[in-house]
Amino acid sequence: MSHPRLRVATKVGYAFGSVGTGGFSTVPGLLLLYYLTDELGVTAVVAGLVVLLPKAWDVVLNPLVGNASDHTSSRWGARIPWMIRGAIVLPVFFALMFFGPGGITGGAAAAYVTVTFIGAATGFSFFQVPYVAQPAELTDDYAERTSLMTYRIALLTLAILVFGAGAPALVKAGGDGASGYRFMGLICAGLFLVGFLTAIVATRSVPSVLRAEPGGGIGDQLRAVRDNPDFRVLFAAFVIQALGTSAALAGAPYVAEYLLGAKGLTTVLFVALVAPAILLVPVWRLVADRFGKEKGFRWATICFLVGAVVMATAGHSPTWLLLVGVGVAGIGYAGQQLFPLAMLPDTIQADSLRTGRRRSGAFTGVWTAGETLGFALGPAVFGLVLALGGFVSTTSGRSVEQPSSALTAIAVGFGVLPAALMLASLPVLRRYRLTEAELRRLAAVGAAGDATAG
Repeated sequence: MSHPRLRVATKVGYAFGSVGTGGFSTVPGLLLLYYLTDELGVTAVVAGLVVLLPKAWDVVLNPLVGNASDHTSSRWGARIPWMIRGAIVLPVFFALMFFGPGGITGGAAAAYVTVTFIGAATGFSFFQVPYVAQPAELTDDYAERTSLMTYRIALLTLAILVFGAGAPALVKAGGDGASGYRFMGLICAGLFLVGFLTAIVATRSVPSVLRAEPGGGIGDQLRAVRDNPDFRVLFAAFVIQALGTSAALAGAPYVAEYLLGAKGLTTVLFVALVAPAILLVPVWRLVADRFGKEKGFRWATICFLVGAVVMATAGHSPTWLLLVGVGVAGIGYAGQQLFPLAMLPDTIQADSLRTGRRRSGAFTGVWTAGETLGFALGPAVFGLVLALGGFVSTTSGRSVEQPSSALTAIAVGFGVLPAALMLASLPVLRRYRLTEAELRRLAAVGAAGDATAG
C-alpha cells in the first residue's frame, strides 16, 4: 500500500524533539563528570558512578516504557501521552540537578545529584522511547524514513553543537561556580521544554501507518530482539560506538584544561567535533541514496576511527593537529548519528513483515536502553581511566597539579579508548544484511500471502 509523503512541517516539527533529547544527552555527558570532580570535590570513581547509575536505571525503565506505550490508547495514539509526561518531568529535574543545598560537597553532593539525575533520566525515558518509535509509525517508505531522519539528525546535531558550546558559556555567563551551573541548568531546561512541545504538537494528529500491538511484557520484548538478527547487529554496533563517542565528549574539558592549558578550549574541541555534522548530514544522506545505509555507516565509523587515532596524541601534538583530528572524527560522527536511526525503523518494519506483528515500542524500548547505557558507560569508563591514572579531584576555585600518569590517562580516555571501540564495532557492522532490496522482497512476500489468504 502506498502512503503519502510527510509534510516538511511535520518532519521539521518532529525533528525539534531532538533539541531536548540531544541537549540532555550532551550537557551531562560533557559537564557533569567535570562538575562533580572539579566543582563539588567528588572523587573520580564516585563521580563516574553518579553519571552511570541513573542511566543504568533507564536501562531497566526504557523497555517498560516501550511496552507500556504499546498498551496505551488515546485520541492522540499510543506515543503522545508518554511524550507529554517526559516533557514535564525531564526539564524540572534537570534544573534541580544544579540546585543542590548550598555548600554541600563530596558524598552528600554525589547523593543529591544522583537522585535528581535519576528523576531527569526517568523523564528522558518517558519522552525518548515513544519518540524513537514514531518514525516506523509515521511512514512505511524506506527513503522517506531516511529523509525524516535527515531532518532529525540535522536538528540533533545543531542541538548538540549549541548545547555543547553554549552550556560552558552559560556557566561562565552565570558567574562560574555554583551560580553559573544553576543559570545554565535553568536555561537548558527551558530549551528542552520548547523542543519537546514542538514535536508533540507536530505529530499528535499524523495518521499512523503501523499501529503497535500490545506485547506480553519484557520477555516478549527480549524474544523479539532475539528473533530479529538485523536489529541485534545494529543495536550492538550502535551501543559500542555510543560508549566511544561519549568517552571522547567526557574527556574534552580535561583535555582543554590539563593538556592544552586553556579551559576555554572545551568549547573549541566540542565545536570541532560537532560542527562538521551540520554540513555533512545531507552529504551522508546522498551516500545512503547512492551506496546504501549499511555501507555509509561503516564508512562513517572508519572516519571517526581515523580521527580518534589523532586525538590519542593530545598533549604531544600541536593544538591545530589535534583539532584536525577532532574534525575528522566529527565528519564520521555525522554519519554515525544519521545511519543507525535511519536503519532502526527498517529493522522494525522487517520484523512486522516477517512475523505479522507490530512491536515498535518493544524494539525502541530495548534500543533506547542500550543507547542510554552506552552514553552512560562512556563517562563512567573515562572516570575509571582517570582514577587508574591517579587523577586528583578538587573543588571550585582551587587548582591542583596532576601527576604525569593522570595526564596520560586523559589522552587514553579521549583518543585511544574511542578508537579501540570504533575498531571493535566494524566486524559487527559487516554482519548487517537488511538492504532496501531485502525489504522490498519481504513486502512482496507479505503481499502475496495476503492475496492468497484473501
